[in-house]
Amino acid sequence: MTVQENPPPALDAADLSIPLDRIVTELRASRDRARSLTPRSAYARDLPNPEITGRVLKELFAALFPRHGGGQDATDKGIDYFVGNTLNSALRQLRGLLSQELRFTFALEQRADTAIDGIVASIIRDFSERLPDIRESVILDARAAFDGDPSAQSLEEVLLSYPGIKAVYFHRVAHHLFRLGAPIVARIISELSHSSTGIDIHPGAQIGSSFFIDHGTGVVIGETAVIGERVRLYQAVTLGAKRFSVDESGALVKGAARHPIVEDDVVIYAGATILGRITIGRGSVIGGNVWLTRSVPAGSHVLQAQPVADSFEAGLGI
Repeated sequence: MTVQENPPPALDAADLSIPLDRIVTELRASRDRARSLTPRSAYARDLPNPEITGRVLKELFAALFPRHGGGQDATDKGIDYFVGNTLNSALRQLRGLLSQELRFTFALEQRADTAIDGIVASIIRDFSERLPDIRESVILDARAAFDGDPSAQSLEEVLLSYPGIKAVYFHRVAHHLFRLGAPIVARIISELSHSSTGIDIHPGAQIGSSFFIDHGTGVVIGETAVIGERVRLYQAVTLGAKRFSVDESGALVKGAARHPIVEDDVVIYAGATILGRITIGRGSVIGGNVWLTRSVPAGSHVLQAQPVADSFEAGLGI
């Protein structure tokens, strides 16, 4: 027997004594006040939509990894058709998102929007040509996860289920878009990753190949961080800024290098906090819960100070 659910009754504002007209007017006034905070900006009606951005990411993953993303035809010709069709859909939606971002930024900068279509076409072309490189990078990341985690049974398991790999895939897409001139869409991608995996990577961060984040929850990587090849991080690691520079008016200086440089073959264990524009030398190991604000040379092993334990009997020594 099927239970038929009744739809909720329509909201009757009059019956509930809700002053809808006044609320709508006040909300419009709030929007007007918000626009006045940036006097140079013009009104942009449509902005990049996070839901559509998430759909683009899903379709791009399916195009890069068709067996993992829904391609059912086992023949090369059938898979190629699936990849082409899926990629066409993803890039078409991405073009719309980029157009929305550029219309907003051009209005903010009071620039004529006649060049937007050409810029969007250039970004889409450059980004699509980098997709094979993105796929190769994600494969190397998955291989690093498989080699570095004794519980991993296959590359397929890693690609389908590891949050660290999902976060790095999102980041590699976001980073290319960020560098090509689409920082808003790139930042939406990074925050979709953050909300899904608990891993917060700014799209501006530079990350080398064979990168593995084990477990991942609570990892934070700042905008100007530079990470080399074959680096491994564990959960709750922070690569952050020690302080923020300000200009003569007291406003924050944007884009200044303020996050760590982590060289090749470094391992950073859970809970470590590394702050400022310092360098962690090649092959170093940073132990769990270490707080580090100075550079360390290649091959360093940085650990917490060992606790001192004394025992007393019958109150002696107190």
